[in-house]
Amino acid sequence: MVCERKQCASGDRTEVGGVVTQQPPKSKTCKRSGCLHRIKYVQKNKEKDSGNMEGAPAKGVLSHLSLLEVKARSRKTQLQQQSRVMELKAKVEALKTQREQLKAQIQTHQDLQKLRLAMDKQCADEEEENMEEESENSKLLRLMARHTQLKDLLHAHHLIGGYDIIKTRKGKGACVSIATAYEDVFLDTFNLEIDLKPTVKISRHNIPPFIPLNNLAEQNNMQTDLRVFLDTLSKHLNAFAGRKQQLKLVKEKHKSVEVMESNVLCSLLVLLFTVPREKTAVLCTLDYTDHTRCLPTRVHLESEDKQLPDSPQWKKNCTLLMETPVHKALITMKKMGSIA
Repeated sequence: MVCERKQCASGDRTEVGGVVTQQPPKSKTCKRSGCLHRIKYVQKNKEKDSGNMEGAPAKGVLSHLSLLEVKARSRKTQLQQQSRVMELKAKVEALKTQREQLKAQIQTHQDLQKLRLAMDKQCADEEEENMEEESENSKLLRLMARHTQLKDLLHAHHLIGGYDIIKTRKGKGACVSIATAYEDVFLDTFNLEIDLKPTVKISRHNIPPFIPLNNLAEQNNMQTDLRVFLDTLSKHLNAFAGRKQQLKLVKEKHKSVEVMESNVLCSLLVLLFTVPREKTAVLCTLDYTDHTRCLPTRVHLESEDKQLPDSPQWKKNCTLLMETPVHKALITMKKMGSIA
């Protein structure tokens, strides 16, 4: 079958098998609308192309900025890594220095131990020969060894309460010395000879008889804790020595004050004061009932003027005498004009 299509002025004509069909002619408006569609399509494509051309420079700037940011980050990371490496190197050097110092300390400690053994065994010459070589710091090492030895002796001295103890009778006994002092002045020293076997007991001593030695030994259980007993005894002896020293200073420095009465324990002291203006006599009694202290526990005043002991000034004087050593309290009372 042959199909022929022929264009005619009036329209499209199609011939099929001898049969001719004719299409109606297209109107001019259709052609115009098609042209308008084509024009709009072309304009849209131009707008897209122009938009793409405008966006290209913007994309280039952003990519450049992102590249700069990446470079800045990488540079910062490199700087941080470099600083970290420097810190680690410095730490390594510090550890090396510390290692060398520890090695030197260990060597010094070993040398000191050798010298200490030599001193303790009293064979320093033999020990020095055994040392590898005599170093320049040998004198310093000897001094350091002596210093550590003295520190150990001082520590042991403190452990036994600061008392001088000497072994007697091949360790079966001990002699203890107790030194007394007042206001940084050493006074009397008292000694006890103590038997350690079979039981702990005091064999001889020069403690004053008014110190209750046997009672203190029983109260503080000398059999089980010798140091507690020695501490208590030391308090009694130092308090007695302090009160005795105060009485001595009163007699030496305060000639206007008359000591009317005192006992051997110096636990009771009666003084006679004179008031400057009224020329009134005041009798002051200091009672030291606590034998482990140098300060009185009670102050009593007597005078012909019955109102004087209750006056504010003399109440202050009583407080002063109870809180201050008597020889110092009298100096203050003279400055205030209470006594002559």
